[in-house]
Amino acid sequence: MAEDIKAAIAAGDYPANTKLPSESELAERYSVSRGTIRQAFAALRADGVIASRRGARRVVIGGPRVQSFGELLSFSRWARAIGESPAGEVKALDRRPATAAEAQRLGLPPGAHVYYLVRLRLLSGRPVMIERAVYPEQVGALVAGMDLARESITERLEELGIVFTDAEHVIDAVPATAQDARWLGVRPAVPLLRERRFTTDRAGQPVEWSDDRYLGSATAFSVRNSVAVNALSRTSGLSEKQHKQLSRTGGAVCSPPHPPLVGYTSWQLAILATCDWPA
Repeated sequence: MAEDIKAAIAAGDYPANTKLPSESELAERYSVSRGTIRQAFAALRADGVIASRRGARRVVIGGPRVQSFGELLSFSRWARAIGESPAGEVKALDRRPATAAEAQRLGLPPGAHVYYLVRLRLLSGRPVMIERAVYPEQVGALVAGMDLARESITERLEELGIVFTDAEHVIDAVPATAQDARWLGVRPAVPLLRERRFTTDRAGQPVEWSDDRYLGSATAFSVRNSVAVNALSRTSGLSEKQHKQLSRTGGAVCSPPHPPLVGYTSWQLAILATCDWPA
């Protein structure tokens, strides 16, 4: 229901600064309880889509488009979900030797080649983000053959059997460089939201390392937390004892042989360091 209301807002059915229908009206429309409507409103408020005051109807907020990290979505899928048309302008696409940092992050041997992509991303023609992505050679060769002005890399790779399954996100703010400022149409040193993302496939193999920089005036990020612990998705084939360990390690499992330390948070790595590994 929250997604349905969000789509209606994106489509212009509820413009910025207008009031949404009342709880009773929406409850009747969707044939649900008012408690369910309140839960949907809470989700929309957490995503920065609406504002509310006690005793008043909810008001649609204008401003940046909110991108939630509740699930792993590509830029194109997120754009379409909020009623926008995604596009891209390739600024660079090179096959070159990996830097030391790239090789370490992607688990590549020294001297291995990678594909480096720089692309300006647009929402309905408006520049909002610059992505700089590094791909292992076997993945990058596929990316190089795509129509990167229109195609979603994530979706096209899925069709080719490479699925982006897990990702770590590090978010901070950085000043726009002169080059980025020209591409985004802003002044140099304007703060940009930076998302550094490390992505792996179903087998836990690195498939992408990216540095995406968003216009803060055009995009905002939403993260919804819970006290419940979510295990990593790469947990198939674990023993009952290992599954129990997930509840106290947040997805870091002590199981011989020593697992590759790829795809874990710093907190999980700290826990893994306490494991009693066999010699």
